[in-house]
Amino acid sequence: MIMQPGLFEKRPTYNTSLEELVQKMMQMDDDPLAKAGTNVVIYRGNPQAKLMIVGEAPGPEENRVGKPFVGRAGQLLDQILQAVNFDPEQDVFITNSVFRMPPGEGGANFRKPTNDEIEAYKPYVLEIIRLVDPVIMLLTGNVATQSILGQTGITKLRGQWFEWHGPEKLQVGRAVMPIFHPSYLLRNPVRTPGSPKALTWQDIKEVRRKYDEVIGNR
Repeated sequence: MIMQPGLFEKRPTYNTSLEELVQKMMQMDDDPLAKAGTNVVIYRGNPQAKLMIVGEAPGPEENRVGKPFVGRAGQLLDQILQAVNFDPEQDVFITNSVFRMPPGEGGANFRKPTNDEIEAYKPYVLEIIRLVDPVIMLLTGNVATQSILGQTGITKLRGQWFEWHGPEKLQVGRAVMPIFHPSYLLRNPVRTPGSPKALTWQDIKEVRRKYDEVIGNR
């Protein structure tokens, strides 16, 4: 697989803080989407949170504001979190798998990231995870699941817990669950039993249970 040269050739290790890493990422000039002219969008929420959510890539509203999940999908995500008493700004750290909005094709505003783009940004995703050090991670949709777990097929993977040891080969892995992306829920708004929204409600209640179990014992 041919990758872009430059900053992506080596994993960005030895960052002493998230702020240091963010400064490096804001100065990227040879990443796969640099020519798109879109903004670097990295995170929102609390870097000390024990729950991390990994999304796909910025959309037009995220590109404008400079934070992930601030459009309609982000508003729905916040509502889902609040429904089980998570504060989206205090209890959660939210980031993406790709940090620039991929330019659209055929008149579209943006598109899904390519496999090469996902792999190119992955070292930075992994470094963010190392620095934030979450206990529980939610992967929203196929792009995030591909980036972290190396798998796709969100319909089959959602709602399952995976013990993810990461590149650090942690003795006790992080608890990781894939869930439907909120944008998919917006396209499938029905709430009948077995629908994406109903399944997501089931999943987020399980996340709350797991969070209370794990964090409560620390």
